[in-house]
Amino acid sequence: MDSVPVVLDWMLNVHDYGERFSEGFREKPDLTDNQSTPFCTRNWYNRNTMICDCPPGMEGNPYLLQPCQDIDECKDSYVCGDDVCENFVGGFSCYSNITGSRCTHSSGSDFRTITCHSRTISQTEIKTIVLGLGSGVALLLLLIGAWWVHKIVKKRKTTARKKMFFKRNGGLLLEQQLSSGKVNVDKIKLFNSKELEKSTNSFSIDRILGQGGQGTVYKGMLADGRIVAVKKSKMVDKSMLSEFINEVVILSQINHRNVVQIIGCCLETEVPLLVYEFIPNGTLSQYIQEQIEEFPLTWDIRLQIATEIAGALSYLHSASSFPIYHRDIKSANILLDEKYRAKIADFGTSRSISIDQTHLTTCVHGTFGYLDPEYFQSSQFTEKSDVYSFGVVLVELLTGQKPISAVTWSQEKEYRSLATYFITSMQEDRLFNVVDARVLAEGL
Repeated sequence: MDSVPVVLDWMLNVHDYGERFSEGFREKPDLTDNQSTPFCTRNWYNRNTMICDCPPGMEGNPYLLQPCQDIDECKDSYVCGDDVCENFVGGFSCYSNITGSRCTHSSGSDFRTITCHSRTISQTEIKTIVLGLGSGVALLLLLIGAWWVHKIVKKRKTTARKKMFFKRNGGLLLEQQLSSGKVNVDKIKLFNSKELEKSTNSFSIDRILGQGGQGTVYKGMLADGRIVAVKKSKMVDKSMLSEFINEVVILSQINHRNVVQIIGCCLETEVPLLVYEFIPNGTLSQYIQEQIEEFPLTWDIRLQIATEIAGALSYLHSASSFPIYHRDIKSANILLDEKYRAKIADFGTSRSISIDQTHLTTCVHGTFGYLDPEYFQSSQFTEKSDVYSFGVVLVELLTGQKPISAVTWSQEKEYRSLATYFITSMQEDRLFNVVDARVLAEGL
């Protein structure tokens, strides 16, 4: 071999140890003494020599008569990580920013020891902590108390508002009707406002089934899974309140398969609410005027619908306990159920007539195009007025036209009554010119 590796190391002779020690060397580390002094130990391979070194945490040449220098471990940012580093001779300490605990990294004879202890809390700090906790608990209790008082006050205000709405919406009038025995109590359920709000998704516009002069009808689902129609009246005055309660009274007395059945009502809201059975297939006017392809109005179906409406009117006028005049018979108030059976709805302007009465004199109710001309002039309503309106519905079924339509003559628009136009066509022997083409094809 041309060359070999060589390690040059330093040693002290044992016979020089005493003299050397007296000059500043130590045989073992003494952490309580001056740690800058090097210490020497016997060489295990050669007992006649000694090897010297600086204490842990120190650096320098131990064989020179110079003290060892402390190593500043805090210069390295990774030593304590996110904690605070504090250097001292022969070691360093790490302080936790969160818990305040302290870990001391100090020197040993052959290894480095780590001692951890919690930071001592002073009496002032204890008082501050106790005061802070007490203030926090007191503030929390104060907030809880304020929230509880607010909840109680809000509940009382809500209860007071509901009572006020119940009285304003005709609750006292309904109670009088209930106590008089005129209303079928078993058929009327008093709903609370939260139940109906939940069933209609807070009266979402997506749930609207229809709108009319009396109010808006929403589709809802009750807690038991039943689908219902919720009629939300418009902002009403005292005269309209009596009409609302009248509808509840009228519907509670009716028990016919071709009349919409009432389920209940709610009077504790700002505007009164009616809940009645849900009729899924819309109004008759939609099928007449829009010609819905999914369910075309054949001749047989038109005859069936006409027969069912006639049977319902006959029941209202003569078969019920008191004669009931609907006063607003029209195709928009005739609904079709899941089997496309006709059901009369919207009894807001109806009246229950005693047997000795021949007519009722009030302000004019109803819809133009369906009104009995005599009633329109005299405001005297009889069962014949309902029959006249039913006749207009029959003409709609025959012709497929609207009760009031616009006609342009010499660039001037005029509104024509379907009933008058139909009578004139019959008198002039032009009936087949106005009858619906499908009726002509199937009915003749």
